[in-house]
Amino acid sequence: MTTRRAFLHAMGRAGGYSAVFLSMQAMGLLATRASAETRLVALPPGSGKGKSVVILGAGIAGLVAAYELGKAGYTVTVLEARGRVGGRVWSIRGGDRIEQIGREDQICTFENGHYFNAGAARLPTAHTVILGYAKQFGVPIEVMVNVNRSARLDFGGRTVTERQAVNDTKGRFAELIAKALDQGALDGQVTLADRAKLRAYLEQWGALDPKGVYRGSDRSGFSDNPGGYANPGVPMDPLTLDQIMADGFWGGGLTFEETFDQQAPMFQPVGGMDQIARAIHERVKDAVRLNTPVKAVRPTARGVRILLQDGGAVTAHYCLCTLPATMVKQLDMPLSAAKKAALANTVYMPSAKVAWESPRFWEEQGIYGGLAFTDAPSQLIWYPSGGWNSPTGIVIGAYAAGGLGDASAFSNLPHAERLQVSRAVIERMHPGKSALLTKGVTVAWNETPWSGGIAARWTPEQRKTDYAELCRPEDRIFFAGEHLSYIGAWQEGAALSAHEAMALLHTRVVADRLTERQVA
Repeated sequence: MTTRRAFLHAMGRAGGYSAVFLSMQAMGLLATRASAETRLVALPPGSGKGKSVVILGAGIAGLVAAYELGKAGYTVTVLEARGRVGGRVWSIRGGDRIEQIGREDQICTFENGHYFNAGAARLPTAHTVILGYAKQFGVPIEVMVNVNRSARLDFGGRTVTERQAVNDTKGRFAELIAKALDQGALDGQVTLADRAKLRAYLEQWGALDPKGVYRGSDRSGFSDNPGGYANPGVPMDPLTLDQIMADGFWGGGLTFEETFDQQAPMFQPVGGMDQIARAIHERVKDAVRLNTPVKAVRPTARGVRILLQDGGAVTAHYCLCTLPATMVKQLDMPLSAAKKAALANTVYMPSAKVAWESPRFWEEQGIYGGLAFTDAPSQLIWYPSGGWNSPTGIVIGAYAAGGLGDASAFSNLPHAERLQVSRAVIERMHPGKSALLTKGVTVAWNETPWSGGIAARWTPEQRKTDYAELCRPEDRIFFAGEHLSYIGAWQEGAALSAHEAMALLHTRVVADRLTERQVA
């Protein structure tokens, strides 16, 4: 009679670790919570007893793995090159030193209580895993205002409010469709019965008059707001279709909030995005070694040996590498030719931010949180979502990110020029206020030690080849990080990839134990 142990051992020999993993799930030997929302792996308590794991990197993936593996009984050691945890989750405060490769160090001089999220800065409601860790560890969160119709758009030399850009664009496009309907151009697409319904909807959606003409709307705001007694307000002159087409601002604020992971409501931890990483670290801090860069990874007869740049070494049964691919490339590690080729093909997006401390002049203009977009290289302004009506605040005066366009032009500028570009954009949007900006600091992730960029950029073709290869373990070495997820550049992706890697690691542990028992 075949035992479950013998069956799993045979499955491992025939189909590898993934086959064992699936078989264990089917037999109820591996507790999992799998759904479209979570895909979390709950390792059985005590399942890691007697086994050790060294984790490279104390970013979100590394911290999550350390916490979950520790709960399962593994002996965990986390090696982090930086003097802090969090990786690309980095909240900068007064007194912090900002190191950038090839640049002079900056010392942040913000007032006590202020912070600048140089990396991760928001939490979508769809990211239930990282929000779940925040809840589990008592990290308070607050609403992060991602969209504000009072914020400005600065495109093609024209500065308008987002509310005017959004509503005048709707009005002009609705007018075009209404004209096409009235002229019979859409008869082949819309039935006679539905034509009247669509026409009525366009009037409502685009604020058209009964003739199907857009003449402006109070949705777009006022040049002189309504007031008391005999002051009805003066509506804005509507933008013409030619102006809208020339400005091209629909690529910024008009579609930004429609992105799945940018839809309201958004959240942020109270006191800085790093509060979640800090909370996880508090649970595993005895296992974390800061300021400990790794030099090489060497296989041993029964595990791995990690060589440190300071000459030391750490041994363990298994290794979980959560470093970005840019750093893995630089490690002396026994990798297959396929893995090395995939690493060589992996490209990371540059990204740079600028932050200022300033009196909160934007609130005097009705802007409480939100983003303002520009076609300048700085790409946007990000107003703080908290501390309302306080004397001062931190405004992000630039966020050039690869996902919004070419960020390299801004990232490659000298620090002084980045600050200058940011100040000029703020002056256009808020005339006379740029002189209030003080204590400017700037961070570029392609220049930040131990990073090499903000996130991996995968093409659909690479997802099938290079990406798939980097997800595969190399003997006793496993991999995780935001780049090994379909939620790149987010903490959620890092956490979920850690759970995926832990599932593979646990499967390997089970297979190894079967082999050890048979040998014994």
